[in-house]
Amino acid sequence: MFSIAVRLGLVVLCVASLSAARARQSATQQPATQTRQEAPPAKKNERPAAETAAQGEPFDKATVEQMSKQCVTLETEVGAIRIEMLAEAAPETTRNFLNLAATGAFDTTTFSRVVRGFVIQGGNLATREKLTPELMRRMTRAVPDEPNAVKHVRGVVSMARTDKPNSATTNFFILVGDGPHLDGTFAAFGRVASGMDVVDKINGAELDGEKPKNPVRITRASVAACDVLP
Repeated sequence: MFSIAVRLGLVVLCVASLSAARARQSATQQPATQTRQEAPPAKKNERPAAETAAQGEPFDKATVEQMSKQCVTLETEVGAIRIEMLAEAAPETTRNFLNLAATGAFDTTTFSRVVRGFVIQGGNLATREKLTPELMRRMTRAVPDEPNAVKHVRGVVSMARTDKPNSATTNFFILVGDGPHLDGTFAAFGRVASGMDVVDKINGAELDGEKPKNPVRITRASVAACDVLP
């Protein structure tokens, strides 16, 4: 009897030891699996486009000749406006405008100022649907004054600024009528190649002073070589 009991005890002990060993093996493996699920290897995130632009924008090193061959298309809620560059007249102003258009800074901005029969003004980044810290910094980057010989006549695009020297940043205006009093003072840098009917439509909108009651939005701005555009 004693021998049988001892044998049974040994069997029970072996089974218990085997179960404990399997449990230890399971306990050792399971947390490792959970760790891989809960803390996957870190991936390097792609830098936001706005931060990339801050380190260098597409036309920073472009020559005057290269910039002169570019056209900017402003796709608005009421039609498209295509602008050719007059880079020789105002190279740094042109560079600034091309960079803003190419990086999407103008996207979702509005024509926030209209003077009937005279100008429509856009480029105010504060009117964007989404304003990032980088774009807020971009709004304060001034460009040097570049008054030139280009006459401020209908269809010409020029840079808006305050009365202070070198205060232009991102705001621009398109002339609907002639503005000879602006000649030699403001930096004309472009000319509407097509879409003056759209400019006239924006200029004819209902106003509250110089503020449109329903500002027209630029849905997208893009840059492309003039000779490849339709």
